[in-house]
Amino acid sequence: MADQSVLLTNPIHPDGEAILKDVATLVVAPDTTPETLRRMARDADGIIVRAKLPEDILDHAPRVKGMVRHGVGLDFIPVSSATRHGVAVANLPGTNTNAVAEFVFASLLRLKRDHARFDTTLRARGWAEARAIADETEEISSGTMGIVGVGAVGSRIAHIAANGFGMRVIGSSRRSGHMPRFVEEVELDRLFSEADVVVLSCALTEETRGLANGRRISSMKPTSVLINVSRGAVVETEALMDALRQNRIAGAALDVFERQPLPDNDPLLDCPNLLLSPHVAAITATSMRAMSVGAAEEMRRILLGETPVNFVNPESRDAGKNAPRGEK
Repeated sequence: MADQSVLLTNPIHPDGEAILKDVATLVVAPDTTPETLRRMARDADGIIVRAKLPEDILDHAPRVKGMVRHGVGLDFIPVSSATRHGVAVANLPGTNTNAVAEFVFASLLRLKRDHARFDTTLRARGWAEARAIADETEEISSGTMGIVGVGAVGSRIAHIAANGFGMRVIGSSRRSGHMPRFVEEVELDRLFSEADVVVLSCALTEETRGLANGRRISSMKPTSVLINVSRGAVVETEALMDALRQNRIAGAALDVFERQPLPDNDPLLDCPNLLLSPHVAAITATSMRAMSVGAAEEMRRILLGETPVNFVNPESRDAGKNAPRGEK
Protein backbone atom coordinates (compact mmCIF):
# COMPACT_ATOMS: atom_id res chain seq x y z
CA MET A 1 0.00 0.00 0.00
CA ALA A 2 2.85 2.44 0.76
CA ASP A 3 3.72 2.68 -2.93
CA GLN A 4 0.51 4.65 -3.46
CA SER A 5 0.69 8.41 -3.86
CA VAL A 6 -1.66 11.19 -2.76
CA LEU A 7 -1.45 14.62 -4.35
CA LEU A 8 -2.17 17.54 -2.03
CA THR A 9 -3.09 20.67 -3.96
CA ASN A 10 -2.01 22.58 -0.82
CA PRO A 11 -0.43 21.50 2.47
CA ILE A 12 -2.61 19.91 5.15
CA HIS A 13 -2.32 19.75 8.93
CA PRO A 14 0.36 17.35 10.28
CA ASP A 15 -2.33 15.34 12.07
CA GLY A 16 -3.89 14.63 8.67
CA GLU A 17 -0.54 13.66 7.19
CA ALA A 18 -0.01 11.17 10.01
CA ILE A 19 -3.22 9.33 9.14
CA LEU A 20 -1.98 8.63 5.60
CA LYS A 21 1.73 8.07 6.07
CA ASP A 22 1.53 4.26 6.30
CA VAL A 23 -0.63 3.86 3.19
CA ALA A 24 0.65 6.52 0.79
CA THR A 25 3.40 8.95 -0.06
CA LEU A 26 2.16 12.55 0.13
CA VAL A 27 3.18 15.01 -2.58
CA VAL A 28 2.37 18.72 -2.30
CA ALA A 29 1.88 20.62 -5.55
CA PRO A 30 4.38 23.50 -5.87
CA ASP A 31 1.58 25.73 -7.18
CA THR A 32 -2.07 25.33 -8.19
CA THR A 33 -1.99 26.30 -11.86
CA PRO A 34 -3.92 23.91 -14.12
CA GLU A 35 -0.73 22.86 -15.88
CA THR A 36 1.00 21.95 -12.64
CA LEU A 37 -1.97 20.04 -11.25
CA ARG A 38 -2.35 18.05 -14.47
CA ARG A 39 1.34 17.14 -14.39
CA MET A 40 1.37 16.24 -10.70
CA ALA A 41 -1.79 14.13 -11.00
CA ARG A 42 -0.22 11.67 -13.48
CA ASP A 43 1.29 9.51 -10.74
CA ALA A 44 -1.36 10.11 -8.06
CA ASP A 45 -3.73 7.49 -6.67
CA GLY A 46 -5.74 10.12 -4.85
CA ILE A 47 -6.09 13.91 -4.63
CA ILE A 48 -6.93 15.98 -1.56
CA VAL A 49 -8.41 19.18 -2.93
CA ARG A 50 -7.97 22.69 -1.52
CA ALA A 51 -7.73 24.48 -4.88
CA LYS A 52 -9.83 24.30 -8.02
CA LEU A 53 -8.93 21.37 -10.25
CA PRO A 54 -9.04 21.72 -14.04
CA GLU A 55 -12.14 20.14 -15.55
CA ASP A 56 -10.01 17.67 -17.53
CA ILE A 57 -7.83 16.59 -14.60
CA LEU A 58 -8.89 12.94 -14.93
CA ASP A 59 -7.73 12.82 -18.54
CA HIS A 60 -4.24 13.25 -17.06
CA ALA A 61 -4.59 11.04 -13.98
CA PRO A 62 -4.91 7.36 -14.98
CA ARG A 63 -4.34 6.03 -11.44
CA VAL A 64 -6.63 8.24 -9.40
CA LYS A 65 -9.20 6.32 -7.36
CA GLY A 66 -10.66 9.16 -5.37
CA MET A 67 -10.74 12.90 -4.79
CA VAL A 68 -11.56 14.35 -1.38
CA ARG A 69 -12.54 17.96 -0.83
CA HIS A 70 -10.68 19.55 2.07
CA GLY A 71 -13.90 21.32 3.00
CA VAL A 72 -17.49 21.32 1.80
CA GLY A 73 -18.01 23.10 -1.54
CA LEU A 74 -17.73 20.82 -4.55
CA ASP A 75 -17.14 23.47 -7.22
CA PHE A 76 -13.39 22.77 -6.97
CA ILE A 77 -13.91 19.19 -8.19
CA PRO A 78 -15.29 18.05 -11.60
CA VAL A 79 -17.79 15.68 -10.00
CA SER A 80 -19.58 14.68 -13.20
CA SER A 81 -16.28 13.76 -14.84
CA ALA A 82 -15.26 11.78 -11.75
CA THR A 83 -18.49 9.83 -11.86
CA ARG A 84 -18.02 8.98 -15.54
CA HIS A 85 -14.49 7.79 -14.84
CA GLY A 86 -15.47 5.72 -11.83
CA VAL A 87 -13.60 7.96 -9.40
CA ALA A 88 -15.00 8.38 -5.89
CA VAL A 89 -15.58 11.91 -4.56
CA ALA A 90 -16.05 12.78 -0.91
CA ASN A 91 -16.38 16.02 1.04
CA LEU A 92 -16.58 17.08 4.68
CA PRO A 93 -19.94 18.62 5.56
CA GLY A 94 -19.98 20.26 8.96
CA THR A 95 -16.24 20.61 9.51
CA ASN A 96 -16.18 24.37 8.95
CA THR A 97 -19.74 25.23 9.95
CA ASN A 98 -18.89 27.04 13.17
CA ALA A 99 -15.98 28.90 11.60
CA VAL A 100 -18.16 30.33 8.83
CA ALA A 101 -21.03 31.15 11.18
CA GLU A 102 -18.74 33.01 13.57
CA PHE A 103 -17.23 34.91 10.65
CA VAL A 104 -20.69 36.06 9.55
CA PHE A 105 -21.40 37.56 12.95
CA ALA A 106 -17.95 39.11 13.20
CA SER A 107 -18.70 40.82 9.87
CA LEU A 108 -22.19 41.82 10.96
CA LEU A 109 -20.95 43.37 14.20
CA ARG A 110 -18.27 45.23 12.27
CA LEU A 111 -20.87 46.59 9.85
CA LYS A 112 -23.46 47.50 12.47
CA ARG A 113 -21.49 48.40 15.64
CA ASP A 114 -17.85 48.79 14.48
CA HIS A 115 -16.05 48.54 17.80
CA ALA A 116 -12.70 49.10 16.06
CA ARG A 117 -13.88 52.51 14.89
CA PHE A 118 -14.59 53.53 18.49
CA ASP A 119 -11.06 52.52 19.42
CA THR A 120 -9.27 54.32 16.59
CA THR A 121 -11.39 57.47 16.96
CA LEU A 122 -10.90 57.59 20.71
CA ARG A 123 -7.14 57.35 20.29
CA ALA A 124 -6.92 59.86 17.43
CA ARG A 125 -9.69 62.38 18.12
CA GLY A 126 -10.74 62.00 21.72
CA TRP A 127 -13.62 60.88 23.90
CA ALA A 128 -16.38 63.12 22.56
CA GLU A 129 -15.94 62.25 18.89
CA ALA A 130 -15.72 58.55 19.68
CA ARG A 131 -18.94 58.65 21.72
CA ALA A 132 -20.74 60.49 18.92
CA ILE A 133 -20.27 57.52 16.61
CA ALA A 134 -22.61 55.44 18.78
CA ASP A 135 -25.57 57.53 17.63
CA GLU A 136 -25.12 56.09 14.13
CA THR A 137 -25.07 52.41 15.16
CA GLU A 138 -27.94 49.93 15.16
CA GLU A 139 -28.73 46.96 17.36
CA ILE A 140 -28.69 43.60 15.65
CA SER A 141 -31.44 42.06 17.75
CA SER A 142 -34.08 44.43 16.40
CA GLY A 143 -33.62 43.30 12.81
CA THR A 144 -34.51 40.51 10.39
CA MET A 145 -31.86 38.20 8.98
CA GLY A 146 -32.49 36.64 5.59
CA ILE A 147 -30.40 33.57 4.77
CA VAL A 148 -30.06 32.24 1.23
CA GLY A 149 -29.01 28.61 1.55
CA VAL A 150 -30.17 27.11 4.83
CA GLY A 151 -27.99 24.00 4.85
CA ALA A 152 -25.53 23.10 7.59
CA VAL A 153 -23.85 26.52 7.60
CA GLY A 154 -27.05 28.48 7.04
CA SER A 155 -28.84 26.59 9.80
CA ARG A 156 -26.03 27.34 12.26
CA ILE A 157 -26.14 31.03 11.32
CA ALA A 158 -29.91 31.00 11.77
CA HIS A 159 -29.63 29.35 15.18
CA ILE A 160 -27.19 31.98 16.43
CA ALA A 161 -29.27 34.82 14.98
CA ALA A 162 -32.52 33.60 16.50
CA ASN A 163 -31.36 32.17 19.81
CA GLY A 164 -28.27 34.28 20.43
CA PHE A 165 -29.36 37.70 19.21
CA GLY A 166 -33.13 37.30 19.20
CA MET A 167 -33.43 38.21 15.54
CA ARG A 168 -36.30 37.29 13.29
CA VAL A 169 -34.94 34.88 10.69
CA ILE A 170 -36.29 34.23 7.21
CA GLY A 171 -34.74 31.87 4.71
CA SER A 172 -34.76 30.48 1.20
CA SER A 173 -33.29 27.12 0.21
CA ARG A 174 -33.37 24.74 -2.73
CA ARG A 175 -34.80 22.08 -0.39
CA SER A 176 -38.19 23.64 0.20
CA GLY A 177 -39.95 22.60 3.39
CA HIS A 178 -36.79 21.67 5.33
CA MET A 179 -36.30 24.85 7.37
CA PRO A 180 -35.41 24.81 11.07
CA ARG A 181 -38.47 25.61 13.18
CA PHE A 182 -37.22 29.12 13.97
CA VAL A 183 -36.78 30.06 10.27
CA GLU A 184 -39.70 31.33 8.19
CA GLU A 185 -39.41 30.13 4.61
CA VAL A 186 -39.96 32.90 2.06
CA GLU A 187 -39.40 33.51 -1.64
CA LEU A 188 -36.12 35.11 -2.67
CA ASP A 189 -37.58 38.44 -3.74
CA ARG A 190 -39.34 38.84 -0.42
CA LEU A 191 -36.18 37.86 1.46
CA PHE A 192 -34.13 40.61 -0.17
CA SER A 193 -36.78 43.28 0.36
CA GLU A 194 -37.59 42.40 4.00
CA ALA A 195 -34.22 41.50 5.51
CA ASP A 196 -32.02 43.93 7.39
CA VAL A 197 -29.15 41.49 6.85
CA VAL A 198 -28.91 39.26 3.76
CA VAL A 199 -26.50 36.36 4.21
CA LEU A 200 -25.52 34.28 1.17
CA SER A 201 -24.44 30.78 2.21
CA CYS A 202 -25.68 28.77 -0.76
CA ALA A 203 -23.75 26.51 -3.10
CA LEU A 204 -22.78 27.86 -6.51
CA THR A 205 -24.98 26.26 -9.18
CA GLU A 206 -26.42 27.49 -12.45
CA GLU A 207 -29.55 28.42 -10.47
CA THR A 208 -27.66 30.50 -7.89
CA ARG A 209 -25.21 32.19 -10.27
CA GLY A 210 -26.04 35.91 -10.23
CA LEU A 211 -28.82 35.31 -7.71
CA ALA A 212 -28.05 38.59 -5.91
CA ASN A 213 -28.71 40.63 -9.03
CA GLY A 214 -29.31 44.31 -9.58
CA ARG A 215 -33.07 44.07 -9.18
CA ARG A 216 -32.89 42.23 -5.86
CA ILE A 217 -30.12 44.45 -4.49
CA SER A 218 -32.18 47.50 -5.48
CA SER A 219 -35.10 46.13 -3.47
CA MET A 220 -33.06 46.01 -0.25
CA LYS A 221 -33.65 48.54 2.52
CA PRO A 222 -31.28 51.53 2.59
CA THR A 223 -30.23 50.48 6.11
CA SER A 224 -29.60 46.84 5.16
CA VAL A 225 -26.31 44.98 4.63
CA LEU A 226 -25.27 41.98 2.54
CA ILE A 227 -22.74 39.33 3.60
CA ASN A 228 -21.44 36.77 1.08
CA VAL A 229 -19.69 33.63 2.38
CA SER A 230 -20.83 31.38 -0.48
CA ARG A 231 -19.14 31.99 -3.84
CA GLY A 232 -18.32 35.21 -5.64
CA ALA A 233 -20.43 34.46 -8.71
CA VAL A 234 -23.61 34.38 -6.62
CA VAL A 235 -23.46 38.22 -6.56
CA GLU A 236 -23.62 40.57 -9.52
CA THR A 237 -20.59 42.57 -8.42
CA GLU A 238 -21.22 45.69 -10.51
CA ALA A 239 -24.76 45.99 -9.17
CA LEU A 240 -23.52 45.67 -5.58
CA MET A 241 -20.81 48.30 -6.10
CA ASP A 242 -23.33 50.70 -7.61
CA ALA A 243 -25.62 50.27 -4.61
CA LEU A 244 -22.77 50.89 -2.18
CA ARG A 245 -21.43 53.92 -4.03
CA GLN A 246 -24.88 55.48 -4.15
CA ASN A 247 -25.61 54.61 -0.50
CA ARG A 248 -28.67 52.63 -1.54
CA ILE A 249 -27.67 49.98 1.01
CA ALA A 250 -25.70 50.55 4.20
CA GLY A 251 -22.84 48.13 3.62
CA ALA A 252 -21.60 44.72 2.55
CA ALA A 253 -18.98 42.12 3.44
CA LEU A 254 -17.44 39.88 0.77
CA ASP A 255 -15.23 36.92 1.58
CA VAL A 256 -15.43 35.40 -1.91
CA PHE A 257 -14.98 36.76 -5.42
CA GLU A 258 -15.52 35.72 -9.00
CA ARG A 259 -11.79 36.07 -9.56
CA GLN A 260 -9.43 34.85 -6.86
CA PRO A 261 -6.95 36.05 -5.72
CA LEU A 262 -8.50 39.50 -6.00
CA PRO A 263 -6.36 41.56 -8.42
CA ASP A 264 -4.44 44.51 -6.97
CA ASN A 265 -6.31 46.94 -9.20
CA ASP A 266 -9.79 45.52 -8.65
CA PRO A 267 -12.41 48.28 -8.26
CA LEU A 268 -13.81 46.50 -5.20
CA LEU A 269 -10.74 47.67 -3.29
CA ASP A 270 -11.89 51.29 -3.61
CA CYS A 271 -15.59 50.66 -3.07
CA PRO A 272 -17.05 52.45 -0.01
CA ASN A 273 -18.92 50.74 2.84
CA LEU A 274 -17.43 47.38 1.92
CA LEU A 275 -15.52 44.85 4.04
CA LEU A 276 -13.19 42.54 2.12
CA SER A 277 -11.46 39.34 3.24
CA PRO A 278 -9.44 36.77 1.21
CA HIS A 279 -11.78 33.74 1.32
CA VAL A 280 -11.01 32.92 4.96
CA ALA A 281 -14.47 32.55 6.52
CA ALA A 282 -13.98 28.79 6.88
CA ILE A 283 -10.36 28.96 7.99
CA THR A 284 -9.31 28.82 11.62
CA ALA A 285 -6.67 26.66 13.28
CA THR A 286 -9.55 24.57 14.65
CA SER A 287 -11.33 24.07 11.35
CA MET A 288 -8.13 23.47 9.37
CA ARG A 289 -7.14 20.59 11.62
CA ALA A 290 -10.66 19.14 11.45
CA MET A 291 -10.75 19.37 7.66
CA SER A 292 -7.27 17.87 7.26
CA VAL A 293 -8.05 14.96 9.57
CA GLY A 294 -11.43 14.38 7.93
CA ALA A 295 -9.99 14.51 4.40
CA ALA A 296 -7.15 12.15 5.32
CA GLU A 297 -9.56 9.67 6.89
CA GLU A 298 -11.76 9.68 3.80
CA MET A 299 -8.75 9.30 1.49
CA ARG A 300 -7.44 6.42 3.59
CA ARG A 301 -10.77 4.63 3.25
CA ILE A 302 -10.72 5.08 -0.52
CA LEU A 303 -7.14 3.84 -0.89
CA LEU A 304 -7.94 0.79 1.24
CA GLY A 305 -10.95 -0.04 -0.93
CA GLU A 306 -13.50 1.06 1.67
CA THR A 307 -16.52 3.33 1.19
CA PRO A 308 -16.05 6.96 2.25
CA VAL A 309 -18.44 8.23 4.88
CA ASN A 310 -19.49 11.29 2.87
CA PHE A 311 -19.69 9.64 -0.54
CA VAL A 312 -20.79 12.33 -2.99
CA ASN A 313 -21.12 10.16 -6.10
CA PRO A 314 -21.86 6.52 -5.17
CA GLU A 315 -22.97 5.94 -8.76
CA SER A 316 -19.28 6.12 -9.70
CA ARG A 317 -18.88 2.55 -8.43
CA ASP A 318 -20.73 1.28 -11.47
CA ALA A 319 -19.48 3.85 -13.98
CA GLY A 320 -16.38 3.98 -16.08
CA LYS A 321 -14.76 0.87 -14.64
CA ASN A 322 -13.49 -0.27 -18.00
CA ALA A 323 -13.07 3.10 -19.65
CA PRO A 324 -9.51 3.98 -20.67
CA ARG A 325 -8.26 7.11 -18.95
CA GLY A 326 -5.29 9.39 -18.86
CA GLU A 327 -1.93 9.71 -20.47
CA LYS A 328 0.24 6.62 -20.67
